[in-house]
Amino acid sequence: MQLVASLMAGLTLLAGTPSEPAARAGEPRFEAATKPIKGAVRKQITGSSWRRGCPVPRRKLRLIRATHWDFHRDVEMGRLIVHRQEAGKMTRALRELFRARFPIRRMELIDRYGADDHRSMNADNTSAFNCRFVAGTSRWSEHAFGRAIDVNPIENPYVTPSGHVSPPAGRPYADRSRNAEGMIHHGDKAWDAFRGVGWKWGGDWSGTKDYQHFSSTGR
Repeated sequence: MQLVASLMAGLTLLAGTPSEPAARAGEPRFEAATKPIKGAVRKQITGSSWRRGCPVPRRKLRLIRATHWDFHRDVEMGRLIVHRQEAGKMTRALRELFRARFPIRRMELIDRYGADDHRSMNADNTSAFNCRFVAGTSRWSEHAFGRAIDVNPIENPYVTPSGHVSPPAGRPYADRSRNAEGMIHHGDKAWDAFRGVGWKWGGDWSGTKDYQHFSSTGR
């Protein structure tokens, strides 16, 4: 009987020691899954966000499905595509955003917007992979390699020294003294989430600021 009691106590201890801290009763947990690009997703991105001539083949990309908080304090399931080498880091960053209850308006594949960066930004969509050039150049964007993400583009717009703001709806948020929901500031929890996995923020650039943008290369 003593042996049985000891075994039961050990099992109880193991059951109460999950790999990450348990959420309070009734509190949503972060969920994420990573998969290769196959089936319907492969069909969806081909000829849209991915096409022949892109710098990364589809076999090196990964789909991440992950939960996030929205602006109504509800939990939603979102999707991103990143390079397979960055999938683990991206998942860890998203987990930290979730723990911080950082709100994301929506997180959908950019193909829903015809792989058009402006349409996606205007919808305040958080997205990652998109085989495109840096605007106004013939140089591949870090998004084309699956190693960049744009978070809440309206609350975190692209701002040039001349005063150009993209997307246009982001103009009120070009004033970074504001502290509205969904905004990112140097040293806050969203910034920490990505810096913690080695990604760098476009809001730390000199001159032009890309407040929505994080990348593994700093570009």
